[in-house]
Amino acid sequence: MTIAVPVADFLVVPPRLDRTAELHAEAAWRRGLAVEHLSSPVVPARLRHAVGGHLYGGPSFAGAVAEDLDLALLEPADDWLARLPYEYTHRDIILTTLGEARWSRTPMFVKQPRDKTLPAGVYADGSRLPGNERYPADTPVLVSEIVTFLVEYRLFVLDGVVHAASRYAVNGRLDPAPLDACAHRTAVLDFAASLLGACADSLPSAVVVDVGLASDADRGDEHWAVVEANMAWFSTSYAANPDQVLDVVLRAAGPRHRLTPHDQAFTRPPTTAG
Repeated sequence: MTIAVPVADFLVVPPRLDRTAELHAEAAWRRGLAVEHLSSPVVPARLRHAVGGHLYGGPSFAGAVAEDLDLALLEPADDWLARLPYEYTHRDIILTTLGEARWSRTPMFVKQPRDKTLPAGVYADGSRLPGNERYPADTPVLVSEIVTFLVEYRLFVLDGVVHAASRYAVNGRLDPAPLDACAHRTAVLDFAASLLGACADSLPSAVVVDVGLASDADRGDEHWAVVEANMAWFSTSYAANPDQVLDVVLRAAGPRHRLTPHDQAFTRPPTTAG
């Protein structure tokens, strides 16, 4: 029996659709892409190794389907934030393990660099971090000084340029708005241009970078700083233009045979995703 397979690019989305997945699907339909809404994290036979697949979904879902779809999943290096020049972070950041962080006896902000199962946040000291029964000691984490961000923006970056953007938080509370409607638009784009001009080579060609206006109460000043970098194929789009966001997502999780030499260094092995 012959199994019909897609003859053009298509977008795979997970069983449970959030609003961002719905927006991606609508944008894909508008440009003529087929949308494959899987009922489980198992790739049907007709899609296995079909040419032209793309994906939006979480790390567990991506890890389950990427190999059968022959996808390359782009992501920033775990230590990217820790390696940035101080002028772009304005805080000390280290990449370490959860086991090492548990020895700390000072307040700190802790988060995982990629997978987000560990609750990111401020911990009074290392004794407040989850134990080995939930997260093994070798779990990689980023540990940083505690910073207050007054306003935060999500930048969808394509080939070293901001391709789509949205505000997502004000004073730590969710408050999405299109970048073009924000008073900080010019400042955000100027900071992003400086950052990407200096550091774009250390990122995949399609990625999400979050930036924010930070307040330093001790010094009484405010400054722009990088919050973090994330995988575009697993990032909420907030109020960014859905069609422009999809451009970034399609590059960030697309056919392995289309990988550029630059992006090969930023590809997660499919069998280890999740």
